Amino acid sequence: MKLQDLKIIVTAPPAPGWGGRYWILVKLTTDDGITGWGECYASTVGPEAMRAVIADVFARHMEGENPENIELMFRRAYSAGFTQRPDPTVMGAFSGLEIACWDILGKARDRPVWALLGGRVNERVRTYSYLYPLPRHDTAAFWTAPEMAAEAAEDCLRRGYTAVKFDPAGPYTIRGGHMPAMGDIAQSVAFCKAVRAAVGDRADLLFGTHGQFSVAGAIRLGRAIAPYDPLWFEEPIPPDDAGGMARVAQAVGIPVATGERLTTKAEFAPLLRAGAAAILQPALGRAGGIWEARKIAAMAEVYSAQIAPHLYAGPVEWAANIHLSVAIPNLLMAETIETDYHDALIKGAITVEEGFVAAPQAPGLGIEVDEALACAHPYAGTGLHLEMQEAPCNYAQGNAFQGGAPPEPR
Repeated sequence: MKLQDLKIIVTAPPAPGWGGRYWILVKLTTDDGITGWGECYASTVGPEAMRAVIADVFARHMEGENPENIELMFRRAYSAGFTQRPDPTVMGAFSGLEIACWDILGKARDRPVWALLGGRVNERVRTYSYLYPLPRHDTAAFWTAPEMAAEAAEDCLRRGYTAVKFDPAGPYTIRGGHMPAMGDIAQSVAFCKAVRAAVGDRADLLFGTHGQFSVAGAIRLGRAIAPYDPLWFEEPIPPDDAGGMARVAQAVGIPVATGERLTTKAEFAPLLRAGAAAILQPALGRAGGIWEARKIAAMAEVYSAQIAPHLYAGPVEWAANIHLSVAIPNLLMAETIETDYHDALIKGAITVEEGFVAAPQAPGLGIEVDEALACAHPYAGTGLHLEMQEAPCNYAQGNAFQGGAPPEPR
């Protein structure tokens, strides 16, 4: 069995676009006709440039290879160009292709992917959701409205979720860590107060920041929200400062979670060594794929850290996350996004029931991608999957985060 053909689809989820502006899906086919699907969560370059990277990684390191040889193909991609260091674009391309290899292997052996990773540890995977606007909410106003967040949290409770995430601190700037405005701190406290009042002790609060603060700023904000006992303080400073992350964790007392922007064990290991993170959040379409994420989870075991796979992408990465989650003993929970497009694209193969996803039983990733639907929604924009603003924090008029799928730049 050899890898033979590659197809790349860049599909754009319809409005409101939860999960980003576009998703990059890859389809691999072997010489004996077995197909596998993967998803590349990489957005440092535009989707057309990313097509070329994916095609090059496949042709250079994978085409003609047995899909079983995942470790060999990883070493080729990781070492390409005499580098042997993490490259988010190359590893994003490889990650999606690697996921597709596991889908192929599971189908060839008539077993779910988790069975090839050491077997089932968890019969069900606990999931969490971001707080998204309800149909009656004004979407533009939602991101700065604690009372709407509380209503969305109550809706999540009714659907069985036991953890909800929100990130009201804004803004997300290209300028690195900054000191939060007093208004941002006050707004964050108001959100925590309202959501905690809505869920009581029935759900955990997950506070996100996307790495926007300086160490001192993160400590100020973290101490302000600590009375509401969030389960985690997500990426409080830029992700490559393990020492600073450790200082935040020690000063604030809220468990730090991070990892969505990191790739390979080489970038996760310093966090563990520094005692910087109690919870790691690999995005499998970027972190190096399923096998590399399994290694990251094994490293985390030694440091008593848990895994909460990240998802701000499409349902193929979601499926990969679920299989990893089933197979590891140090799972905390996995992120989920429930939209009609996520569901339709994999024909309802993953369902969240009372806040959990059952271990898949079908071969491979256990999904069937609606290829025609994906191709019917091509991405025609010019923006990246997610983008940060160039303007700095506004200390006078306030800051308003517009959600995870901002409008196209003009």
